[in-house]
Amino acid sequence: MQRILPTKSRTRSWPRTTWRQGRSPFVALVVALLCLGGVPLRSQQQAPSSQPQAPTTQQQASTSQPQAPPISVDVKMVSLLASVRDKHGQLISTLTKDDFTVEQDGHAQTITYFAKESDLPLTLGLLVDTSMSQRRVLDQERAASHDFLDQVLPEDKDKAFVIHFDYQVELLQDLTSSRKKLDASLEELGEPEFSQASNSGGSGSSGSGGSGGGRGSHGHGGGGTLLYDSIYLASNEIMKKQQGRKAIIVLTDGVDRGSKETLLDAIATAQRADTLVYSILFADKEGYGNGGYGGGHGGGMGGGGGHHRYPEESRPDGKKVLEQLSKETGGRFFEVTKKQPIDEIYTAINQELRNQYALGYVPEKTDATAGYHKLHVAVKQKDASVQTRQGYYLDR
Repeated sequence: MQRILPTKSRTRSWPRTTWRQGRSPFVALVVALLCLGGVPLRSQQQAPSSQPQAPTTQQQASTSQPQAPPISVDVKMVSLLASVRDKHGQLISTLTKDDFTVEQDGHAQTITYFAKESDLPLTLGLLVDTSMSQRRVLDQERAASHDFLDQVLPEDKDKAFVIHFDYQVELLQDLTSSRKKLDASLEELGEPEFSQASNSGGSGSSGSGGSGGGRGSHGHGGGGTLLYDSIYLASNEIMKKQQGRKAIIVLTDGVDRGSKETLLDAIATAQRADTLVYSILFADKEGYGNGGYGGGHGGGMGGGGGHHRYPEESRPDGKKVLEQLSKETGGRFFEVTKKQPIDEIYTAINQELRNQYALGYVPEKTDATAGYHKLHVAVKQKDASVQTRQGYYLDR
């Protein structure tokens, strides 16, 4: 898979999702990667480069049917990031390896790597919902995001990227440690081009080819919110290629409209990329559409007209969606309120990212089978709770 650099601003159209990198009026470059048999759909779990690499062994997972061939999998270190809080919700940063226990599918595992993560490099992705339901809160999101990046990226070793999503997913700034470039990309959020594009694609008549990266080809009618697609692409296209600590922060009302990926696809891809997802629910309850714009996510495209209001019961609960997304990937859910403004939420995320534990283990032979494995991490300290991802995938 070739990576298209931001200096050659082009659009990539995928068989399942649309990925725009940089703004360009030119013809889209179509790459049907998911249809190529030689390209793996998912990445295998690997330890960060700063962690010692465990020796790779070939494990044969036998089947109950003699005629079936054995499944060979490469067993590598499973890496976890964990945050620990006391009963008052305060972060605990003084624990040692002996304070932790790790279970995979109910079987105890031996922790072979342990470190406090405050000094290891961080890769951060900022995903901002720029659909019409978020128009009135973009200024607050932009201002708080500037301050957050100032706090969380104080050194050149940490990098970040910025994506906006509405009826398409667009990479505004690729991975960089340059605050100047990141700040410039944040200023692009909410520019008139977004509003004009969102309001002008209703007919979908420009479907095949043409300028704008195939904007009309999906028939979103200007009302798309590709939340799941944005998480999938950020995880699969950027995060899975990075080492060390990785986290995505999503600012949205949590309601997806028109994604070709599902919520479970988004979660699984983030898990495969060892990426935490922090969700910030920022709903403009008094603004455009009052949370009902475009109706619920029915999995289909071209849902008939941007301003049609669907019955309230057909609309998914954005809060529950974001809670599930963060819980299963090891991140944390926040909701912007008068008592907890967005700048305070960013401060809490920054503190958590700087007070994490890195754990690593190599699964026992009997546990090294291909597929999804449940994880449970606990600490010996009484009344303490552990926040980490709930599982991982060991691919064939």
